[in-house]
Amino acid sequence: MLETLKQNYFFAVVRGKTEEDAKEISRYAIKGGIRNIEITFSTPNAAKVIRELSDEFSDRDDVVVGAGTVMTTELAQEAIAAGAKFLVSPHFSPAIQEVAKKADNLYFPGCATVTEIVSAMEAGCQIIKLFPGGVLGPGFIKDVHGPIPQVDLMPSGGVSIDNIAAWKKAGACAVGIGSALASKVATDGYESVTEIAKAFIEAAGE
Repeated sequence: MLETLKQNYFFAVVRGKTEEDAKEISRYAIKGGIRNIEITFSTPNAAKVIRELSDEFSDRDDVVVGAGTVMTTELAQEAIAAGAKFLVSPHFSPAIQEVAKKADNLYFPGCATVTEIVSAMEAGCQIIKLFPGGVLGPGFIKDVHGPIPQVDLMPSGGVSIDNIAAWKKAGACAVGIGSALASKVATDGYESVTEIAKAFIEAAGE
């Protein structure tokens, strides 16, 4: 599962206005080639969306549905019960990592300092989300990889078509793409999500 997530490289961070909005953004992101789908708990009835998308794409080994904005152990348990294959939060919680570990799930915590990164690594987290990515910048990955070359870092927040190549060159093992994916839905419909997804993949040289 971890290798599939890293091979897919792109995580669609989906903050749906409604259940159907989240599902449509996810479907059109997958059409565009982004196959890691992170349904955030800021989405109404997020667990239901995770369950329905997991069922819908159950025949696709390359599509992985997980949960984002997992702030508590209760939400972690709810996400896992709904079929989430990974958990992401904006912070590092040893308690959430323990829930994930017991369920043989994956937890990618948000970290912004080397101390947080090392703490998360020692707890067994296998990908560390760099958040907020727009504040830290690609140079942060290069700096961290100096003393800690083995850590897998995934920026989220601040990843754009203009800087995706820089993040990849700096050594990001994956990237999270949020509001940019759905930025044109209101004016151009859900097909725009597919086009933006393709543009990200092209800009990264994938």
